[in-house]
Amino acid sequence: MSDPMRPRASLRTAVVWHILEEALDRRVKATGKDALDVLDTGGGSGNFAVPVARLGHRVTVVDPSPNALFALERRAAEAGVAERVNGVQGDIHGLFDVVERGGYDVVLCHGVLEYADDLAEGVRNAVDALRPAGALSLLAAGTGGAVLARALAGHFTEARRALTDPDGRWGAGDPVPRRFTAEQLGEAVVAAGAEVGAVHGVRVFADLVPGVLVDTEPGALDALLKLEAAAAELPAFHSVATQLHVLGEKRG
Repeated sequence: MSDPMRPRASLRTAVVWHILEEALDRRVKATGKDALDVLDTGGGSGNFAVPVARLGHRVTVVDPSPNALFALERRAAEAGVAERVNGVQGDIHGLFDVVERGGYDVVLCHGVLEYADDLAEGVRNAVDALRPAGALSLLAAGTGGAVLARALAGHFTEARRALTDPDGRWGAGDPVPRRFTAEQLGEAVVAAGAEVGAVHGVRVFADLVPGVLVDTEPGALDALLKLEAAAAELPAFHSVATQLHVLGEKRG
């Protein structure tokens, strides 16, 4: 995935980036700090970490891939924020082997829970890394989006399989190990000791609209971005979103 600040990636990242930027602003005002301590679990090559560091915050990225962390280091250097970005090899399950418990103002957990063996443990570790009243940004694959995408592609048996499978998988060839509903994610956040502030549907339309239409039709990209932003806030669209974003706050 590209940098959220670049137009090419905007369809996939714009909604989440806007929510995250506002959450960071709120934490700055609440804490009185100029720079927050941000943890990005599974942050890879810095798709969000580098833009967050550009805002002046200190970001620790935990990722199991040495190659991703190498790319992170290079991207941070190119962006001029190397001194504010620290990459550490690890994963969500062994999180406190490599970072401090309760040491962060904001925690990002994007694209991690799909690959975690235990949803409850993954969310609990993310919340436990927060300071009291810290903000959690959680992004995970949505079951409904996969059902809709398979059905529109004419794969009706696979769509039904995704609808009924406990992990939201459409078959053995499905590259995503598990998907979730908004209810499952919200319940996990509450059980881990945080309150759900907002839930947004992400990529409601972006993955369904032909790319040629967006690339060639004048004004199509901007119009689609506005549509995504408007639909993201409506609960009716959560059940068909490719991804679900939950913004939480750790209980004091």
